[in-house]
Parts: sequence; structure tokens; C-alpha cells
Amino acid sequence: MNDKHDRGRTTEALALDYLARQGLRLLAQNWSCRSGELDLVMLDGDTVVFVEVRYRRHAGWGGAAASIDGRKQQRLIKAAELFLQKESRWARHPCRFDVVALDTSGPIREHHWIRNAFDS
Repeated sequence: MNDKHDRGRTTEALALDYLARQGLRLLAQNWSCRSGELDLVMLDGDTVVFVEVRYRRHAGWGGAAASIDGRKQQRLIKAAELFLQKESRWARHPCRFDVVALDTSGPIREHHWIRNAFDS
């Protein structure tokens, strides 16, 4: 394991804990398919939420939230479609894409939960 991978897993664990404290329930974590990986798939009420977790040590170039460009969004959308095909019990539920961005500058870690970060 490398430091970047470890940092990513730690950041995902922090995001999962944060979202669980907000009342969301975990359906899947690190769900992989040919189109990529879904960091977290959670349930918020009856809405299936596909959560992309992003971490940046420095806020330069727009920080963690700005790192999700159009190409990344399309990969997440495709992965979500495949998830809903495979996990058909969730296919009729409303869905949304959220981002949990964790920017660190110094010792302070701040979560930025962006609901409906982009549309599919």
C-alpha cells in the first residue's frame, strides 16, 4: 500500500462516518465495475446516493470539490447505471450524486458535503 492509497481509504472512512452521523445508511463501499469505482453508495431516506469522496492537501487549483471534471462525472454516472442494473432492488428509487470533499490546510480537517453535486 502506498501513502496516497492509505490516505484515500482514511478519507473515505471519515466521510462514511460523517454521513452516517447525518442519517445516511451504507449500501456499498468501493463498488467496482469496468467503468470505475463508486466510493460510497448510501441511502438517504429512500434516495440512493452515489458519493464521490475527494481529498486534497492544498486548496490550490480549486480544492477537492473542483477536481471532479466532466469526464469524471461521466464515469461516475456510468458506474451508477451499472450498479443499479446489478442491484436492481434500488433501481426504482430516486438517485443523486453527492461529493464529500475534504480539504486540509494545517491541522484542521473540514468536510464539504455537496448534495446534488451534478446531474446525470
